[in-house]
Amino acid sequence: MIKIGVLALQGAVREHVKCLAAPDVETVIIKKVEQLENIDGLVFPGGESTTMRRLIDEYGFFEALKEFGAKGKPIFGTCAGLILMSKHIVGQPEGHLGFMDMTVQRNAFGRQRESFETDLIVTGIGDDVRAVFIRAPLIVDVDENVEILSKFNEEIVVARQGHYLACSFHPELTDDHRFHQYFVDIVRESINTKVQA
Repeated sequence: MIKIGVLALQGAVREHVKCLAAPDVETVIIKKVEQLENIDGLVFPGGESTTMRRLIDEYGFFEALKEFGAKGKPIFGTCAGLILMSKHIVGQPEGHLGFMDMTVQRNAFGRQRESFETDLIVTGIGDDVRAVFIRAPLIVDVDENVEILSKFNEEIVVARQGHYLACSFHPELTDDHRFHQYFVDIVRESINTKVQA
């Protein structure tokens, strides 16, 4: 049984739990630091990145999350979660957790009223992946070790770097669970690699 946590400080936690549902997956709503020790992968939901960072600090998650990623355990960030994972943020002196070698721009698509849905081609997932953009960030630059999985209007919206996966939009707000199953596969591969080692 694979255990995947959803960081429950802010955002659409229940929606992510629903999308992760599979016969061999147990989902854990993460509210305490010590829960990180018992899971194989972690999802950062959307929300407001500045607020999420404040709550991460307030509840003592910062170092524990850095350690979780350093152990090679997969992490998937959506929308604000992507911002938390990026090494650089346009207009800010430094990033938050800095897991991925990329630069993001917050609210790149405008305000709430500029929210929209579209179908995207996402490498490894499909050519009709439904994407919900709500005050979404944009990946404006990546290092060569970051794999670009999808673009919208020639702008990067999905990227992967080893065991880290991030997207600008909200796949959890659709009935298409393929994105989450792709992450489950990353977690499964990670576990198998450790067992073989």
